[in-house]
Amino acid sequence: MKTEKTPQIQLNNQELSPEKLTEYTFARVKLPKTGFTIKLKEVLALRADHAAAKDAIFTEFNIEAIQNKLTHIGEYWLEVSSKAITKELFLKRPDLGKELDESSQLLLTKYSDKKNDIVIIISNGLSASAVNNNAAVLLNRFISKLQKTSYQLAPIIFAKNGRVAIGDRIGEILQAKLSIIVIGERPGLSSPDSMSVYFTYAPKIGLTDESRNCISNIRSQGFPPEQAADKLFQLITTSLTTKISGVHLKDDTDLIS
Repeated sequence: MKTEKTPQIQLNNQELSPEKLTEYTFARVKLPKTGFTIKLKEVLALRADHAAAKDAIFTEFNIEAIQNKLTHIGEYWLEVSSKAITKELFLKRPDLGKELDESSQLLLTKYSDKKNDIVIIISNGLSASAVNNNAAVLLNRFISKLQKTSYQLAPIIFAKNGRVAIGDRIGEILQAKLSIIVIGERPGLSSPDSMSVYFTYAPKIGLTDESRNCISNIRSQGFPPEQAADKLFQLITTSLTTKISGVHLKDDTDLIS
């Protein structure tokens, strides 16, 4: 009788069985079965992770708690909102999450005469849990590095229900050389609290994804926030020096310790 060979997976030029692959990923690989059915324990775990992913989306964006954790928030900060005034609208109309509402535009315009090098935006995005848990850890380390340079930092902006592109609009109004948006990622079934950081040199309305750089999967079980802060500092330093970002900015440096 002919038996089927277990498929092997290539990782770093090594062949790994599906069983061995579970040591390298939180994804559901080679789930144990009872007969032809996945074990009840795994089914319940999937349902629990699905519930956690949904909760991450609808969790409150706890701006006050993040502010209390930030040790380098500066003298002042600003709260703004996208045109997606409710979470339901934010999910159904992604385009509205890219635009500031009228009152937010007017507020930011009052600070447009101060030409800063960098503006940092924090938004709940698709996972408030991600920024609630990870934003302050990353930014405390990142801003402490900035303070040792001559870069001028604009007020920190908290943008409710924002998409990535809202950072372009904010950066343009504030005349910042570079905008950074810290935002919650779309939650996965094994990563409901995953956060990303995007930055853009010379931000303005109409830019597309190739103009931005991204550091993703920032969380304790992914790319640790402290290391992500070091990588971000490296990249934005290069970006401000070369006056480029996106696909033209190559990441060929080692992490700064």
